[in-house]
Order: sequence, then C-alpha cells, then structure tokens
Amino acid sequence: MSDELRYLIDRVKQGRCSRRAFLGRAGALGLTGAMANTMLAGALRAQTPQQGGHLVLGLQGGESTNSLDPALNLSQVPFNYMRQIGDTLLNIAPDGSLDMRLATEVDSSPDAQTWYFRIRQGVEFHDGRTMTPDDVLKTMQRHSDEESQSGALGVMRNIDSMEIDGDMLVVHLTSPNADLPYLMSDYHLVIQPNGGLDDPTAGIFTGPYRMVENEPGVRHVMEKFENYWDDSVGHFNSTEILVINDSTARNSALQSGQVQMINRVEPRTAGLLARAPSVTVQNVAGRGHYVFIMHCNTAPFDSNELRLALKYAIDREDMVEKILHGYGSIGNDMPINEAYPLFDSTIPQREFDPDRARHHYEQSGHDGSPIILRTAENAFPGAVDAAQLFQQTAQAAGIPLEIQREPADGYWSEVWNVEPFCASYWSGRPVQDQMYSTAYVSDADWNDTRFFREDFDALIVEARGELDETRRKELYREAGMMVRDEGGLICPMFNDYIDAHTDAIAGWEDNPNAEMMDGFAAVKCWQA
Repeated sequence: MSDELRYLIDRVKQGRCSRRAFLGRAGALGLTGAMANTMLAGALRAQTPQQGGHLVLGLQGGESTNSLDPALNLSQVPFNYMRQIGDTLLNIAPDGSLDMRLATEVDSSPDAQTWYFRIRQGVEFHDGRTMTPDDVLKTMQRHSDEESQSGALGVMRNIDSMEIDGDMLVVHLTSPNADLPYLMSDYHLVIQPNGGLDDPTAGIFTGPYRMVENEPGVRHVMEKFENYWDDSVGHFNSTEILVINDSTARNSALQSGQVQMINRVEPRTAGLLARAPSVTVQNVAGRGHYVFIMHCNTAPFDSNELRLALKYAIDREDMVEKILHGYGSIGNDMPINEAYPLFDSTIPQREFDPDRARHHYEQSGHDGSPIILRTAENAFPGAVDAAQLFQQTAQAAGIPLEIQREPADGYWSEVWNVEPFCASYWSGRPVQDQMYSTAYVSDADWNDTRFFREDFDALIVEARGELDETRRKELYREAGMMVRDEGGLICPMFNDYIDAHTDAIAGWEDNPNAEMMDGFAAVKCWQA
C-alpha cells in the first residue's frame, strides 16, 4: 500500500475525507472501483468505536519516583495514566473550546471575579462511593495548600475562597480572571474522594479505567471501570503502559506489535518509522517547547548579561533543522507562540549573534570557568544532541559551556527545578495566564527559572482581569518581552507532538494541547 493511499484511509477513519474525495483520489492512484469501495467500507467501519481488546502503550517519561498523587504529576507516564483513571472538572477540546466533564455548566459574575461550576450528579468513584460537590471542594482546597506541592499551585493562588452552594462549586477570586475555566482544566486537578486528604496516593478516582497494577518506572495496568458515567469513551477492556524510555526500543516495540501506541517519536527517526508496515506517525503543532532554563537567582546566572550572552549564543534555525527535522518552529525565549490567543506577532525575533553574545559575556564579568549545562535523553527528544549544538555555537562566542549528561531515572526529581542550568520541556497551556501562572509568577511552585519580579506579577494580575482584548494583548506583550529580555528561559524551539500507532488502532484525532491526544489516546481510541 502506498503512503498516499494509507494517508487517505487514515483521513477517512478520522472523518476528514469524504466518500467522493476518497474514490476520486483512489482512482487516480490506479485502484479499481471495487477495490476502492472495499477499502472505503473498511475505513468507514473504523469510524464506529469498537468495544473490547487490550491496549498496550510504550511510553517515555516513566520513573521509579512516579506517584498516584495527581498533585505530583511531572512527566509523561503519570500524565497519561492519570488521564485514563481520573477526571477533571473540564478539559480543553482540540479546537480550544471547553469540554464539560465533572462540571456540567460554568458561569461567572460580570466582573469575572466570582465563578460557578455546576457539579455533575451520579458520578461514582472506583471504590463505589458517589462523588459529591464536597469531594470537588476538598480537591481544590488540597491543591491550594502550600504543603501539597501541587503542580497546579500557581494557578490556585488567585483564589480567595471557595464554597459549595447546592450542586454548585462557587469560587471567589482575589482579582478578576476571565480565563479561570481554562485554569481549572489543569491536569493536576483530578477529583479524589475527600480531595485526597485521607491518602492522595490511594489511586481512587472517577475515570473510565481503574488502576489494578502500579509498578512505577516499569508498568501500569488499568481495567475498564464498568460504572463510568460517560459511555462514549473508554472502549478497551484493559490498557497497559510499559515504560520504555529508550527511543530505539520504543520504535522496535511498536513495529514488532509488542505495543500499539508510542509517544515521543524522535524527529530524526519519524520519517523512517512512518515507512514501516502497519505504522502511522501522527504529528501536530501546538504550544509545547523545548528549553534550557537558568535560575535567575543563582550565580553565575544572576547576571542578566550572562543570561543574554547565552540567549544570543544559540542558533535556533540550525537547532530546529538538526534536532526537529522540520517537526517544529523556532522559539523566541518566551513560552508563548502563535498557537496562543492574544499572541503578538510583532515581538522581534531574537537571532543567533556570536558577536553580541561575546559582548554580553564580557560585560557579565564571568571568570571564565566552565558553565555547566545538565541534560539527559529524557529531557526532550534530542536533548543531548541539542545541548552539544548549543555548546558549539557558544564556543564560537567565547563562552565556555560544558555539557554534563545525567541519568534519565530521577532527572525530573534530582535535576529539573533543582540544578541552576538544565534542559527541560513544557507542554504549554491553553491560555497565556495559565502558562505564566504555572511557571513565571514569583510564587509559582514550578517557577523553574527562579524569575522573581513583582512588576511581572502585577502585569499578569492586571492582564487576567482585563476584559478588553486589545488592552489585554498589550499587557501580555509587555510580559512576554520581560521574560524574553530579562528572564532565565532560553527557548530555541517549539516542538510538534510526534506519536505513532499501529493499524490496530482507530479513532485517533489531532490535538494540539499535548502529546498522545492531550493524554486521551487510550481513552478515546479503540481497537480497529
């Protein structure tokens, strides 16, 4: 079967190619009418969800330190299994609209300072208990607690108080926020019995699957939860995640049929993998970005001159070409790109400039000792190669960059957000306020650049409450420029999400919000 014909069949399965278009193109490719109709019938059958089967996913991003506490989700494997076993109040649909889940309605006061979430009735936890609005309230309160170490803490700090009124969660903010529903979709905010206060690692949730085997860093097995409230998802009898952190091993597992889905296909091998029999590579552009992060409050990175030197010493175009192989776009040392609402395309693009990098390096007064950049294979696909490219261009500017390769296991607990200069990635967030509130405001728990600026914080507060979009766009432009020119983020590239699956899988849809259909591939796909 030719690549073009396989592509057409995939488009039919995804509902993106009409019968007339398929038959016309199939004829042009030399297929007889009978053969084309047979293929079309099979593709159309694949649009109807089939029940049953066992799905195995081979995923990068699993570690022995992974937890069933959704507050502590850091890497890809917990992100994916939590999507299977848990629910949030709402999700963000692929088109950017709100998808009601455990909330059925959302409303606000005219000033966007008080919000109302109507809680779905009749939802059952995996242990048989009925979910109540109080479980929702307790979940939100736990993630608002500094002791929870929740990755959602940054977006919860604008909440002044919460209460239950009948079946309604009422949220009062310290200042208006027109984007609060998007923030409440944060993937850490998975609803638990009594908010997880009794035992946040108990693994009891409301999702379409329930955890039955949990071996962090090795495998996770889920079974279909028969009492799930939404029968439009959760089509497999069971699912299994095998932690396969090595890219070559993941590709081999997919091609051999050991697994039916993989994440983190490396751009350099995506084209080759796509030519393998019975394999489809899926890529979609979004808000994800691969980065090098510096702690602004730790020497020598407490010098903005040194930070600027390193920012000018990286060749973004070369890195996108050699690391992403066309599966992405150049970054601009800020976490926002054109995928975001209210993005300002007039912000100047930073260019590779070794002379200017050298100037800033000399102005920094650095003593010439090696500047240690830590990285690992699982920091992002191609992270080690990207660091080596960075080292070469930095040396051209006279900057003594030294690469220190770290073990993959433990990287997200021992290196990221601990060491002052390392490689990392962000999947992005649906709106600018959530991205900035999660990682850049001074009190964000995941402020991994240690960017502590009261004037920046004030900009974000003003922008989130500004209902005039023109003014709001201006505020976000100013915030973006501040991160770009004074922050600790080096953002050379925005990545496509590149996943792959075998022909045994149907129902795949592009989702720009995160990898593996925003983590819902195992929830929404079915056995072909």
